[in-house]
Formats: sequence, structure tokens, C-alpha cells
Amino acid sequence: MKSEKVGLRIKAFMEQKGIGREDLAARTGLSPDFIDSVVADNVYPSLGPLLKIARALEVRLGTFLDDQLSKDPLVIRQAERKSELSMLRGKDKPVDLKFYSLGKGKSDRHMEPFYVELMPESAQEKQLSSHEGEEFIVVQGGQVEVIYADETYTLEVGDSIYYNSVVPHYVSCKGTEPAAIYAVLYIPK
Repeated sequence: MKSEKVGLRIKAFMEQKGIGREDLAARTGLSPDFIDSVVADNVYPSLGPLLKIARALEVRLGTFLDDQLSKDPLVIRQAERKSELSMLRGKDKPVDLKFYSLGKGKSDRHMEPFYVELMPESAQEKQLSSHEGEEFIVVQGGQVEVIYADETYTLEVGDSIYYNSVVPHYVSCKGTEPAAIYAVLYIPK
């Protein structure tokens, strides 16, 4: 799936629910210009804003990523993983993060599992975000920096962190080499 589909799906849900950009901005706390950039320019600075949009539209985050298939059990082979979503700092800027959904195809899920590649660019502008729920991260490769409120943690391969997402946080690559994590997000209804 290309990131354009995410913007189109958000737009479709906005139209379906009769929610304009000003209303969505008010419901999410995001600026109307930011809403425009997500819908029209396919700019995704972090999962936090996408989660806020999903909550405001009363859909799962995965709704933007999958086609409502339901498979149980769901097996995702490493060789078959495809990048579903790339986070950008802005239009015409390099990719910071590449998300590979590990739950796509299971429409009744309560968690959002991802394999995430963190590029060195992810450490350039650290803007903390928050949203309801919890996150669990395991470092698969490289070094990862996690800012959680006023604390900063450096994680190595095999290290993990579990935190409440309502606390402002930011996850990025540390150093000049890309990093990789497995992340599981739980977003309560």
C-alpha cells in the first residue's frame, strides 16, 4: 500500500462521517494545515497524530493500513513484509521511519504490531507526541533513543521499553546507522 492510500482513506472517512478539516482539527488538537498536509500531501511526522485522527474518526489505526480482511491466525513471513507507511517531516523531505504492519489482515485486532526501520533523519527534529494507550518496543538492530517526558533512554539490540503513550514521547534512531524495532501499540476504545 502506498502512503497516498492512507490520505485517501482518511479523506473518505471524513466525508463519510461529515467531518470537515476544521472539525477534525478541533477533535484532534492538530492544526487545520497539518490535517491538509496529511490528507493532501501525504506527510506523516509520527504515529501520534495518526492515532488522534483515527480516534476522532472512530476507527482503528489499522483501518488506514488494511483492507478489512480477517484472518486468524495471521502469519506474516519476513520475506513477504512490505513497507506500509513512511513517516516524513514534510513535503519533499527524506523518510524518517518506515512502518511494516504485522497485523494487516486481522481486522478484529486490539493491538497494532509493527516492524519499524528508523533512519538517522529521525533524530534531527525531536517533537514529542502523546496519545491514549500503551507501547511496547524491542530493539532489533542499531541503537534507539527514546525520550519519555523529561527522561532519555538509549536502547541496544535486545533491549525493550514499555510505556504509557499518554506521556509525551519520541522514538528515533541514535547515531549514523539505521536502527530497527518491533513495536506493539495498544489503543483502548
